[in-house]
Amino acid sequence: MSWRDSGNPEGGGAERYLQKMATGLVALGCRVTVFTVKYAGAPTDEVIDGVRYVRAGSKLSVYPLAAWNLLRRRFGRVDVVVDIQNGLPFFTPLGTRRPIVVLVHHVHREQWQVVYPGRGGRIGWWVESRLAPWLYRGRQYVAVSRATRAELRELGVTGPRVAVVHNGTEPVVSVETRKTAHPSICVVGRLVPHKQVEHAIDATRALLPEFPELRLRIVGSGWWEDDLRAYAPDLVARGVVVFEGHVSEQRKQQIYEESWVMALPSLKEGWGLVVGEAAAHRTPTVAYRSAGGTQESIVDGVSGLLVDTEHEFATALGDLLRDDERREVLAKGALKHSYGFTWEHSQAAFARVLSEAVQGRLIDDQDAADAADAIPAG
Repeated sequence: MSWRDSGNPEGGGAERYLQKMATGLVALGCRVTVFTVKYAGAPTDEVIDGVRYVRAGSKLSVYPLAAWNLLRRRFGRVDVVVDIQNGLPFFTPLGTRRPIVVLVHHVHREQWQVVYPGRGGRIGWWVESRLAPWLYRGRQYVAVSRATRAELRELGVTGPRVAVVHNGTEPVVSVETRKTAHPSICVVGRLVPHKQVEHAIDATRALLPEFPELRLRIVGSGWWEDDLRAYAPDLVARGVVVFEGHVSEQRKQQIYEESWVMALPSLKEGWGLVVGEAAAHRTPTVAYRSAGGTQESIVDGVSGLLVDTEHEFATALGDLLRDDERREVLAKGALKHSYGFTWEHSQAAFARVLSEAVQGRLIDDQDAADAADAIPAG
């Protein structure tokens, strides 16, 4: 049960994770159905890479529809349900008695009031922080980072039932390009308020006097794009800030390869999939320590830089742009760190969690990855 799938125009790292885990399960001989929201141009029922996608409902109605369709047995025989909680739960315990595994990328504590100011945000946070932990008490959880696991424990998700299954890193896509001759920064991700792309724009403006040829390329799309364009119309008009939009995989890899550094000013990241993607092209990342998962996807001072304030964010970007030697050290560290996370290992770990859940057992507090090699074939 997922709010979005990877084909959704608003899809991002969480949807890539879903796609990888689903195809990994299919490769093991499992039958996998993904239930997600309907969007323009997408069939209501189709099979992609062996995974069945069933789409229905709107941004909010998809949640109660999940439990309803489980009750109606629309998905056929079900052995285990993965309830992906992107802030809101799918209430699947109301629709099935089968084992349920709750997948959480990050806790949305700070994001609720940013995206839904006022009562809507307060209700959303109550559902996530109070109702969901109670509804899924005793269920198996999967977090994508230790930071997310720690936040879940603060919400009362305690006991030996929170496994950590990290994101993997995509194999490097060969692109015929090299680092730009001029200083360049990229931002890659969905264009929504909590990604705080404005911080990267502000940093670019502050650094322009020293680096007049500096370029900031923003890759991705989202409903916040018009607001971002209106935030710095002069920089857009001068070509200093370039909105690349939703690009092909090849184009995204080219931008990673060409950029001197990646900026990740996001308020919250369960992991930060783009960090590993950029690292595979020897592009280090500057991000906020408080984002959570960045403390694991980035080794501070080795594969990138973690900062605490917006001023430090701009300063760190400037430091890397002017210091070729340090940037090269971090580039090598980023590449080496990216080698430590593979999708194959993550898929095996995730399958192990589901295998244990089907048999009525919970994976304890250790990382599921530690036991991934024990997953039986098929």
